[in-house]
This record gives sequence, C-alpha cells and structure tokens, in this order.
Amino acid sequence: MNATPLYLDHAATTPLLPVARAALLEGFDSWANPSSPHGAGRAARAALEDARARIAEVLEWEGEVIFTSGASEALALALARAKVLLAAVSAVEHEAVLRLAGPAMRLLVDGEGLVDPDACRLAGLVAVQQVNNETGVIQPLGQIAAAVRSAGGVLLADCAQGAGKIALPDADMIAISAHKFGGPIGIGALLVRDWTLLDPTGGQERGYRAGTENLSGALAMAAALEAGHGWLAEAERLRARLEAGIAAAGGEVVAAAAPRLATIGAYRMPGKSANAQLIRFDAMGIAVSAGSACSSGSLKGSHVLAAMGIEGAGEVIRASIGRETTEPDIDRFVAAWREVAGL
Repeated sequence: MNATPLYLDHAATTPLLPVARAALLEGFDSWANPSSPHGAGRAARAALEDARARIAEVLEWEGEVIFTSGASEALALALARAKVLLAAVSAVEHEAVLRLAGPAMRLLVDGEGLVDPDACRLAGLVAVQQVNNETGVIQPLGQIAAAVRSAGGVLLADCAQGAGKIALPDADMIAISAHKFGGPIGIGALLVRDWTLLDPTGGQERGYRAGTENLSGALAMAAALEAGHGWLAEAERLRARLEAGIAAAGGEVVAAAAPRLATIGAYRMPGKSANAQLIRFDAMGIAVSAGSACSSGSLKGSHVLAAMGIEGAGEVIRASIGRETTEPDIDRFVAAWREVAGL
C-alpha cells in the first residue's frame, strides 16, 4: 500500500496557487473597508476595482462583475433577482441550481449528457451549465444561447468548472468560483451582461450584494486567473492515458463521445459499487469522488447519471486532474483501479 496521498478530486476544489496565496496575503495587509469614505477605505476600493477590471479582462468579459462568496451564491443571486421568470433548467444542473428551481421545467439530456438547443427556445430565464461537474461534458452553449435569445429569453450559465480553463460562453449571466481554478475558497462572481437584468437589493456591489467586500479574496482570484491555463494540453494527455488504462481493465468511460473538459472524467467499474470503490481508493491514499462534492457524502444517487440513463450509475466514480497531476500519478491510479476491480 502506498501511503503517499494522491489527490484526483480537483473538480471539488484545487490547491491555492502560489501567486494567489501571495495576492491573498497582500490583501490582508490592506484591511480597510472598501466602502469607507476615508483615505484607507478609498485605497482599498481602488484595489478592489482594479481586481474587478483584471478579472473582466482575463475572462474577456465586457459586462459587469459582482463579487460573491462563490458560484452557489452567484447562482442564487441570479435566480432570485432576475427580472424575468425562470423558464427552465437542464436536468443535469448542479444541486445549487436544482434546489432553487422548484417546479421549473427540466430540459432533458441525451445519453451523452447534452441538452438539445432547440428545446431551449423559451421566453424567460434558462439555466444551462457550461461544464458538468460530474462528467466533464461541455454543453453547446453557443447554439443554446442563440435558441434562448430567439425566443426573447435570458441565458444563465454555471461556469464554475470551465472558467479559467476554457473560454466563457456567450451567456447573459455567468457564475464562477475562484477555488475551482487555483484561487481561494470564499470568493466568486456573478458576471452580468447588463445591470438591467437584475433587481438591486441594496448594500454593497452597487446595490446587488450586501456585505463587506472580500478584498483579499478578489485580489487572489484575479491573480489565479492571470496564471493562465496552458497546462490543459498536458491534462488532456494525462486523461487519455488514464482512460486507456481504465478501458483496458474493463472499465467504462461515461459520455466518451461527448465534448468534455480535459480535467474531469466519470468512470464505471462494473460489479463494484461507487461507495466500495471510494473506501478502497481512500485506503490506498487516493482521493476521488462519486458525483459532486455536494452529494458524494450522502447515499443519494447521482441525478446527472440518472438523467443520462447511464447503466450501472451506482458503480461510477469521478476522477479529476489538476495542474499538479503527473504521469506517475495516473499510472498509480490505473494500477489501483485494476487492484480494486480484482484483476
């Protein structure tokens, strides 16, 4: 047994980058309230607005940036304060969306986890995530955005997994979270194409989000985004190596034919429950998950895999790659997979 920890759960959260850590510490030194009118407060405000501008520039976003505590709060803000009624959400959205969607229509997906853009020709607010957090499937948001707008609707995209890795979609509102791309936990943003899409509630962030601004988090978030995503080509190579090893061991790749983010993969081990796999892998010092981090600690099955009609959904785990993942890490996981599978 190799007791050295091997972390393959980067979709849940990924390590804080050194540049983000340095920016976080810099922010701690600028501890004045950015909403205060005195000199120290004005200096903090200038730093906050600089971080906001840097984030928009890196993401090539021409609209507004509202800082939040993460993607979940950003999604809640968008769903609660949008000036149009919620029309539909995809059946594979993150639990943070489904909990708030109530009886709104669910957009069905095919066996690869993809939404039909034609089904999105709806007036009102339509929520479709960019990258699925369990399978890595990338939705055709360009086509979906065109369909939504053809009906006079508004598109909300959960980009927690894609932001900082792939280009943002042409959506009207976008939720992002810093700890998914090397920033700290506790800071995210709702990107809004136009202020007129939301009803303000008063408070900070130009009246769209109450609470003292997290200056240090904003600075670290900007630094993490500026670090870039040139490592994704290596992640693609590593995932191909991983999936070849799993397939050779009799495993199955979920949504293998769909466009997928290089860092996330879902894999079925026939005959072995996901919970049993997690226990065995954890005993080997390997961190993976079953579904999203929000639900993997419960006995509830994956709504994503159920919506896709995946056979043996209870035998599927998720492995996700980060900047720190190496080829020996992949080979170690494949060897462990073979051992757990009884080969």
